[in-house]
Amino acid sequence: MSNTSTSRQDVARLGDFMCFAVYSTNLAYSRVYKPVLEKLGLTYPQYVTIICLWEEDNQTVKGLSEKLFLEPSTMTPMLKRLEAMGYVQRTRDSEDERSVRVSLTEAGRTLRESAFAFREVTARAAGLAPEEFRVLQKAIVNLRTNLMQASGQ
Repeated sequence: MSNTSTSRQDVARLGDFMCFAVYSTNLAYSRVYKPVLEKLGLTYPQYVTIICLWEEDNQTVKGLSEKLFLEPSTMTPMLKRLEAMGYVQRTRDSEDERSVRVSLTEAGRTLRESAFAFREVTARAAGLAPEEFRVLQKAIVNLRTNLMQASGQ
């Protein structure tokens, strides 16, 4: 064995990469959410859009896209599908015709009761105590904030 060869212990393994831990956790979360979302008839981006509107109704497409970290060009077709499903209504902003506002319909507001019942499913699947969950969530949000700042966003 030569001096220039790298020992097996010195080689970075996939499990050592934070990016892979985050990526694979997202995939695992998606698997847990999949049956829940299928029962609601929503995709994950549609689901978080509705949640965002429950928090604050009548938002602009631009505002929603910023909060959800999605491009407005991605939002528009998704919002059209949510509108066709009867959950949201899109209207031109009365003060700025270039801007489109999105608000929940009665069906969109009613969906909240069904959706929140599923929160327990994902919380149980995480296997964390409520305090552990809050600490981890804050750490992940802090990580995201730091990464976005580092990337200039």
